[in-house]
Amino acid sequence: MQHDKEEPVLVAEGLSVDYGPATVFTDVGLTVRAGEFVGLLGPNGAGKTTFMRALLGLVKAHSGVVEVAGIRGKKLRDAVGYVPQRHSVAWDFPIDIYSMVLSGRLSLRPWWRPASREDHIAAARAIKRVGLWGLRGRPVEKLSGGQRQRVLVARALAREPELLLLDEPFTGLDIPTTEQLLELFRELVDSGVAVVMSTHNISEAVYSCDRLILFNRGIVADGSPEELADPQPWSATFGVDPHSRWLAGIGLDFAAGGAHA
Repeated sequence: MQHDKEEPVLVAEGLSVDYGPATVFTDVGLTVRAGEFVGLLGPNGAGKTTFMRALLGLVKAHSGVVEVAGIRGKKLRDAVGYVPQRHSVAWDFPIDIYSMVLSGRLSLRPWWRPASREDHIAAARAIKRVGLWGLRGRPVEKLSGGQRQRVLVARALAREPELLLLDEPFTGLDIPTTEQLLELFRELVDSGVAVVMSTHNISEAVYSCDRLILFNRGIVADGSPEELADPQPWSATFGVDPHSRWLAGIGLDFAAGGAHA
């Protein structure tokens, strides 16, 4: 699918979420265009997962509007591929890789209609893209952590989304698998898919993403890695000293004002 790189794929305005008496975030707005790779960075408990789930309508926002590819309401999920954190999935369910990836297409058709030829083609293409075609009949409970992560990515890709939301996609993965997934995400971005990725792997985000959003119960800063080569917003987001060694190791040259080459 060809996308206009100037076209907004995701538009969120005035998004606010409460959990009981506790406010998670208030009046958050975000626009992401086709072909943008956005890294959502913040400490544990900052509300990043809640924000992603609110974009999908999986968490109820008490105010705000979300639009994906011009669609509002529950139907906007048809244009989104969502990769949740791996530990949130029941991996002991008796299902193989192919069937799990094909299940990503379920909400795109009436429940009573069997999978179409197009559904099977999309599922097969997605499994091949993540390098698991040779294992497509293997039960998911017998997969390694890296293989399970690739299954979740394939299930999201089978939807042929315009927006891909990734929640901590690299947790527990080895370096080769992380690099393979990053290469795949970049290919998707280059094809015009908008990607928003929450991650603790800050150095990978700095090197790979076009745009970084520092998030701690709201957006603290938003810009390219070069534009965020200032320790102050990082200090405010993560609660560290502006001169800490941790900041020195994330891949930004604060003295020179940009990411390392």
